[in-house]
Amino acid sequence: MTVEYVLLLFATFFFILKAFMTAPAEAFKTSGPRLGARIEQQLTTGAGFKPIDGNHIGWDGETR
Repeated sequence: MTVEYVLLLFATFFFILKAFMTAPAEAFKTSGPRLGARIEQQLTTGAGFKPIDGNHIGWDGETR
């Protein structure tokens, strides 16, 4: 009975480990190019920038 529990524990552990290893890689592969294009568009058009303290320009949410 103990052997079955240990085997079940190992199987569950490796299943969860595989999910943690592959999910971020797949998410980056599918959304990485879209995120890169969005950043390039914002840098090209100047969208997302706002003035901070006079002449300084920073990204949204940045405070000095």
